Amino acid sequence: MLSFSLLGAVELNQGDKKWTPRGPKVRQLLSLLLVRPSQTVTLDTLVEELWDGSPPRTAVQTIRTHVYNLRTGLEREAGLPGAAGLLVTEPTGYLLRVPPGQGDVDRFRRMVGEGRLHLEKGDAEAAAGVLRRALDLWRGSPLTNVPLGPVLAQHVAHLEEVRIRGLELWVEAGMSLGRHRELIADLRELVAVHTLNEWFHARLIEALHRSGRRGDALNAVQSLRRMLHDELGVEPSAEVRRLQLAVLAEAG
Repeated sequence: MLSFSLLGAVELNQGDKKWTPRGPKVRQLLSLLLVRPSQTVTLDTLVEELWDGSPPRTAVQTIRTHVYNLRTGLEREAGLPGAAGLLVTEPTGYLLRVPPGQGDVDRFRRMVGEGRLHLEKGDAEAAAGVLRRALDLWRGSPLTNVPLGPVLAQHVAHLEEVRIRGLELWVEAGMSLGRHRELIADLRELVAVHTLNEWFHARLIEALHRSGRRGDALNAVQSLRRMLHDELGVEPSAEVRRLQLAVLAEAG
């Protein structure tokens, strides 16, 4: 069955065979069709993505050529003889017929939803398991092998936000299970990547504190305070200040 991956390099999967178009513009075209599976992507949207406001006079004809090359690749290289029926020409644009739930983005969203429900029901163990499997679907930043125009860049930014929510839920599940020591290394990496995300900083401070590393917890508070002052000119959130007071009270 045909499936596709966007959470990393874009690729189509047919059984054990993986395929990605060679040309960067064709990869952009395929990516736009895959982020809106079974929906019509208009010519205007394709022009905006491929040329970012400066299209050539031959833009529409060039898109038709890219569509032809994509159909040819799907048939001859990806092993999909019915590609003409998959990549459909519509009056206003193009549509790629993909069965529901065959993309890694859909699977990720579904699993994150399952993890959230498990947490709401108080089953942190089940939540941690399904959320870990969801996060393991990510093979890097979305569409790493695709040049991003304005349309795809918005989709990538949205997917990164969805991933952050999945990470937050996974950390929440781990903290509920008392896995503070195990989470410290992951949380250090998260605050290094998402430097302005105070929620991750707060969880690192909390994990250090609950692991008996009060000095490291206070150092993490001071590091966050300096970063926020230097970057934004603001103080840490009320939650971080409460955590600092809790650490100081215990240390005293």
